[in-house]
Amino acid sequence: MRHRVKGRILGRNASHRKAMFKNMAASLIKTVRFEEGAEGAPKVAGRIITTTPKAKELRPFVEKLITLAKNALPHEENAKQFATSADKNSPEWKKWRESDQWVKWSTAKSPAVTARRRAFAALRDIEAVDILFSELAPRFADRNGGYTRILRLAKPRLGDSGERAMIEFVGEHDRVKSRRTAPVVVNDEPAAAKS
Repeated sequence: MRHRVKGRILGRNASHRKAMFKNMAASLIKTVRFEEGAEGAPKVAGRIITTTPKAKELRPFVEKLITLAKNALPHEENAKQFATSADKNSPEWKKWRESDQWVKWSTAKSPAVTARRRAFAALRDIEAVDILFSELAPRFADRNGGYTRILRLAKPRLGDSGERAMIEFVGEHDRVKSRRTAPVVVNDEPAAAKS
């Protein structure tokens, strides 16, 4: 029986495991945005390589964060109608800040701010939270889950022969299946010759 046994231990205590998943999730999210040719830049955007058990445990952690960011999108869109384009601390901005429009903006924006704070509590990385809300949430806005995929690699890890896997975001490197159509057979014989 496996009562109350959930998840893999991965040879770590709970705090180490939690910190490892935060770091891995931040690394995976940060690979979406990088400069070409920069030092330490990933070879492919939106992809990291790890062991298969770690990838399987990381997947729900990342997908819940993307869902959290997706749920904040309508609140941010709703708040834009009450926002101002004035520079901060300008007379126009101060007038907006004291008006009823600011109260409406603040009320509409507060669920999105709460979602960002929850994502930061899970990741502890400001850049990763920004990428999550500005790039990944709009990218997966019309998708109902399944934001990542795990692909097992053929070559094991060199040091301990551990099974490696690649975890990546769906949609960027998808293979497109082309449908083959049967060749059209043209019948050259006239209809009268058949009878």
